[in-house]
Amino acid sequence: MSSKKRNYFKTILYKNFRRLEGFIFLLKAMLTPRQFIYLSCVLVGISSALAVIVLKTFAHWVFKSSQNLDEIFHLPFSNSTLPVIGIIITVIIIKKVLDGSIEKGTAQIMYAVAKKRGIMPRKQMFAQIITSSFTVGMGGSAGLESPITITGAAFGSNYAQNYRLSYKDRTLLLACGVAAGISAAFNAPIAGVLFAIEVVLTEISITAFIPIMISAATGALVSTIMLNEDVLFSFKKVQFFDFHNLPYYVVLGILSGFVSINYARTFRKIEHYFSKLKFNYINKAFFGAGILGILIFFFPSLFGEGYESIKLLADNNPEKLVQNTFFETFKDSKWILLLFVSATMLIKVYATSFTLGAGGNGGNFAPSLFVGSYLGFCVAYFVNILGLSKLPVGNFTLVGMAGILSGLFHAPLTAIFLIAEITGGYNLMVPLMIVSSVSFAISKRFEPYSFDIKNLADKGEVFTDNRDTNILNSIDVSKLIQTDYQPISLSNSLEELVQKIQESDEHFFPVLDNDNHLIGLIVLDDIRPIVFSAFKVKYTAVEEIMQPPKEIIFYDETLETIMDKFDTSDCKVLPVLKDGIFLGFIHKHLVLEKYRLRLKSMIIE
Repeated sequence: MSSKKRNYFKTILYKNFRRLEGFIFLLKAMLTPRQFIYLSCVLVGISSALAVIVLKTFAHWVFKSSQNLDEIFHLPFSNSTLPVIGIIITVIIIKKVLDGSIEKGTAQIMYAVAKKRGIMPRKQMFAQIITSSFTVGMGGSAGLESPITITGAAFGSNYAQNYRLSYKDRTLLLACGVAAGISAAFNAPIAGVLFAIEVVLTEISITAFIPIMISAATGALVSTIMLNEDVLFSFKKVQFFDFHNLPYYVVLGILSGFVSINYARTFRKIEHYFSKLKFNYINKAFFGAGILGILIFFFPSLFGEGYESIKLLADNNPEKLVQNTFFETFKDSKWILLLFVSATMLIKVYATSFTLGAGGNGGNFAPSLFVGSYLGFCVAYFVNILGLSKLPVGNFTLVGMAGILSGLFHAPLTAIFLIAEITGGYNLMVPLMIVSSVSFAISKRFEPYSFDIKNLADKGEVFTDNRDTNILNSIDVSKLIQTDYQPISLSNSLEELVQKIQESDEHFFPVLDNDNHLIGLIVLDDIRPIVFSAFKVKYTAVEEIMQPPKEIIFYDETLETIMDKFDTSDCKVLPVLKDGIFLGFIHKHLVLEKYRLRLKSMIIE
C-alpha cells in the first residue's frame, strides 16, 4: 500500500473516531450521570474485550509463527532459543519505542488507584499487548493475564479522563476494564467481577456492582463471539465431589499455602537480584533469558504459559510431559514421573522470575495456575501410588490451581469462581472453597500482603484491604508541612522570643543550631507564666524553657505512621526532619481535614 493510501485511510479513521467521540459527548449531555456510567461500562467492556482478543490472537500468532519458522529453518534447541529471541525483541521495543520503561504487574493498577487518583498512562492501552505477545508468544515462562488487566484498566482510566469524569467514576471504570479483561480472557464473568472487587476495589457500595457486572458480562459475550475456542483456557472433564476425599483436599490447601509463600519470597529475591545487576539492558536480557533457555531445555513444559501441560495433567497423562526430554526413557516409571512433575512445579517460579527479570513482560497469574495444577496433580498421584485411596487426579489438578491463586494473590473468591467457571459447572464448589480458604489463611498468616503489592506495601505506597490506610497513603505528606515558622537559637534572649510571639500567631517555636538541626521546642502554653513576668524574661535562658519533642516525624514516613505518632504522643503538632534537618511542623487537624476531603471524593457511589 502506498504512503498516499495509508494517509488517506488514517485520515478517514481519525475523522470517524472524532465523530464517535463527539456522539458520546452528546450522549453525555443528554443522559443522567448514572445512565452515562451504564453506557460507559458497556463501551469500556467492549474495548477491553477487543484488547484481550487482539492480545490473545497476536500472542497465538507469534507462537504459531515461531513454530513455523522452526520447521523451516530447523533452529537448534528451538524451545530454548525462541524465548531468548522473544525477550530480546521485547526489551528492544521497550527501550526504543516505549521510552525505556513499562509498568509490569497488577500492582500498578492498585498504585494508580491509591496514589494517582485512578490515572493510568495512555501508552498502557497498547504497550502491554505488543511486549507481552513477543515475550509469552515466543516461549517466555509468564502469563498474559496481568498485561490483560493493565490494558483493561488503562482503557477504563483513559476513557474516564477523555470524557472528564470524576475520580470516583474514573476508578469505577478502571475496575470495569479489569473485570472485562479477566472475563474475556477466561470467559468467566463472575471471576472478572470478583477479581476487580477483591484486588482493585476494596471499598465498594452495592450500586457499583452493576457497572462492573455489565462490563464483565460484555467482555465475556464479546470473547465468546470473536475468540477461537482453542485460545480459551477451559476444561470439560470434571468428576463429582466425593466427601470421602475431604482430608486430602485439606492437605492440598495446607500445601498450597506454603507453596504460595515460597513462590512469593523466591520471586522477590530473584527480582531484587536482577534489579541490582549492573549489566546494560541487552546483556541483562541475554543473561536472564539464557538461564531460562537452559531450564526449558530440561523441563519443556516451562515454555510459554503452560496451559497445554495443565490439560495433560488434568487428563492424567503425565508421561506426555517427558517426551523429547532426558527423562523419556523413564515415562513408564510412576515415581520418576512424580519427581519430574514435582521438580517442574518448584522450578516454575525461577523460570518466571528469569523471564521478567531479564526484561520480558508478563505476569504471575498463569504461573500460579501452572504451579497449582502441578501441586494438585502431585498430591493425588502420590496418594494413588501409595494405594491410600483412589483420588480423581483431574479434580485435584483443577482445585490446586485455586489454592495457589488464592494464596498468592489473596483473592479466594476469584480463585473459587474462576475454576468453577472454566470447568463449566459447580461440581467442585466444596473442595474449591476448602482448598482456597485454607491456602489463603496460611498465606495471610505469614505474608500479610498479597504477592503483587508486597513491594508497594513495604514502601507505604499502597494498601488495598483497609480503606483508612489507603486514603491516608494517598495524601502527599510534603504538602502538609508548615514551613512558615519562627526559629529560635540558644543565643537568643527571651526578649527576642517575646517579640516573635507578639508578631505571630504561632504556639510552637523550634530551637535550631547553625546547621538547622532541631535542638528542642518551645511551647507557648508551657511558658505563659514566664513571658508575662518581666523579671523572669530578663533572667531566664532559652535553654531552660525548651523541651525535647515527644515524637519526631521523619520525611519519608507514611501518613499512617505519622497518625500513630500523634496518637501515642497525644500531641497536636509535631516537628518534621529530613536527614537530620528541620523542615517544619505538621498539624494533626490539617491531616484530619485533608483525610475528610479525600474520603468524600473517594467514596464510590
